[in-house]
Amino acid sequence: MSNDIHNEDSHIVPESVFRRVLAALLFLTVLTVVAAKWSVLDFGEVNVVIAMVIASLKAALVVLFFMHLKYENVLTWIYVIFPLFLLFIMMGGLFIDTPFR
Repeated sequence: MSNDIHNEDSHIVPESVFRRVLAALLFLTVLTVVAAKWSVLDFGEVNVVIAMVIASLKAALVVLFFMHLKYENVLTWIYVIFPLFLLFIMMGGLFIDTPFR
């Protein structure tokens, strides 16, 4: 086991980065609430797509910074991206089926 390639270095991230990510998450949360509660900008069925995009951005921020994926190697990225790719294929198949019901 002493020959395993494993990097024990920790990534020291300045506190200001986490503060900016927190500010972005709070802003996106407020934006989500505003888009859901007030019908000032009512886009009809596109509201669901807007909410999903905002939720995806928030999830990406959490995964990149708080789970430190931003600083990981390529293999770890593959372990994250490949299941997401399969999820999008599955969701695409479900969305194709929806109009024929």
